[in-house]
Amino acid sequence: MTSEPTGHPRGLRTLFFTEMWERWSYYGMRALMVPFMTMASGGIGLEKKEAMAIFGLYLATVYASAFPGGWVGDRLMGTKRAVWWGGVAIALGHLVLAMHGRTPFFLGLLIIALGSGLLKSNMSALVGLLYPEGGQRRDAGFTIFYMGINLGAFVGPLISGWLQQSEGMGWRWAFGSATAGMFLGLVQWQLTRKALEGVGERIDHPGQNLKREWGLLCAALLALAAVVILCVSGVITLDPVWLAHAVTMVISVVAALFFAWLLLFGGLDGDERARVGLIIMLFGICALFWAGFEQMGSSFNVFAEEHTVREIGSWVIPTAWFQSVNPLFVILFSPVVALLWQVLGRRGISLSMTTKMGVAMLLLALGFGLAVLAAHRALDVGKVWPLWLLGIYLCHTLGELCLSPVGLSAVTKLSPHRYTGQMMGIWFLGTSLGDVLSGIIAGEVSGDAMTAMPVIFTRVVWISSIAGLLLLIFAKPLQKLARGVK
Repeated sequence: MTSEPTGHPRGLRTLFFTEMWERWSYYGMRALMVPFMTMASGGIGLEKKEAMAIFGLYLATVYASAFPGGWVGDRLMGTKRAVWWGGVAIALGHLVLAMHGRTPFFLGLLIIALGSGLLKSNMSALVGLLYPEGGQRRDAGFTIFYMGINLGAFVGPLISGWLQQSEGMGWRWAFGSATAGMFLGLVQWQLTRKALEGVGERIDHPGQNLKREWGLLCAALLALAAVVILCVSGVITLDPVWLAHAVTMVISVVAALFFAWLLLFGGLDGDERARVGLIIMLFGICALFWAGFEQMGSSFNVFAEEHTVREIGSWVIPTAWFQSVNPLFVILFSPVVALLWQVLGRRGISLSMTTKMGVAMLLLALGFGLAVLAAHRALDVGKVWPLWLLGIYLCHTLGELCLSPVGLSAVTKLSPHRYTGQMMGIWFLGTSLGDVLSGIIAGEVSGDAMTAMPVIFTRVVWISSIAGLLLLIFAKPLQKLARGVK
């Protein structure tokens, strides 16, 4: 495959910019979700508890659908075609969303979530396929790709937030900007797709009945469409809060049954069982971390809207702009954190994966400690300065950089080779569980009685602190479970 002067395949540029535009659309729309759902004038006027539950369910669906999305790309379409059709679905979903109504809004969210699941898993797989030799060049390629994700996540909320607040524009134009982002990503894909020639094509699987598997997919989509029609027509009425609790239970049971089956009937040897035990612990930490971290888009978004000083003279900072802070911090501090690990390594200080995750949980607790102080101050004196939110986001972003890449790497290393794909699906299922929990937590703290906010945030501080300290205290014994893995 041809390479650019940088030494990376030309296809990386195609994937970089496609992902950048897709993240532009995803985060640009996501920054608007909660304000639009809760606003009575111009929005759809939901109660905050319902809106937060829907937000958590949406995020959970995005990550949960990555597992079947990867299956579709692997067995039915090939990863390259799966990325294209995932992008088409996302653009269509944003277009439906921009029709501006309760039914189009929820229908658009569902289409976007399914499209994101199809694109998300297969896009990452395509990046890996560009580097069949593996090694440091692949790691560098993923680093460049990750920068594209955060560049799009940074710019998207700035554009959508500005359009939503601009006179003569409003919600329709703001949601429309997300449609334009994905559309530009698709155009860019088509213009540069020759750079991916021979990469990500569908591979025949031994003994596969392709017609039957396509039939199963079509049947699943038809069943989903039937449920949607029944909901839209009013035959089925779903309570978002009840549904969020039900999904939490379902995900927990599915994960427990999978791990039980794997340990009892998966044909694992002693070392593999020990490593799977460590993955179970990582699954729980993953869910706890994202349950707190995703308050950025829910309860902290409401805090920015209602309890933060956003006026600079006669100009008001769009609430959505605060959603660009996290990707900006990721861009700024990713090299710093990576350099820190290298410097510590050169000095003979090698931090284990459990230690890094313990630090991540303590940073999460520190951020929520600031949130408790900010909430108390807002209750006592009124709106607070944006520096409180910036401090919270900085702590949580540093925690993300300690946990997310470490967790992904750990799961690939610890998984029994014949179950690696399923283990990655379980890791994303842990993220999905955390997302649902985040919506439930946000619903509790964002009701009419703001006094609940510091109380529940204090609970999160305690839970995160205890989890982080336990990980640090038992880091060495836990690391011994990673038998044969550094």
